[in-house]
Amino acid sequence: MPDARGAKGAGEYPALAANTKLASATFPAARVLNGWLGMPRFADMLSDTQIAEVVNFVRTNFGNHYADRLTAEDVARIRAAMKSAGDK
Repeated sequence: MPDARGAKGAGEYPALAANTKLASATFPAARVLNGWLGMPRFADMLSDTQIAEVVNFVRTNFGNHYADRLTAEDVARIRAAMKSAGDK
């Protein structure tokens, strides 16, 4: 939604605005990589740099003020860990 407050209706879309789950950059990075509920996975469509930029944007807008920045290297580590966990 334009105001990032989420929505309920035909589906449920959690709010990005003032979302405390975004305190850890790993959480939204994992969601962007693997998708969740109605959100598609972007692991095969976006580079590590692009995912980091999306996560950093969400974590510093919409009432979120998380100062630590996710790097492409962080995303690569998260991607590798998730792939390794999925291979077991």
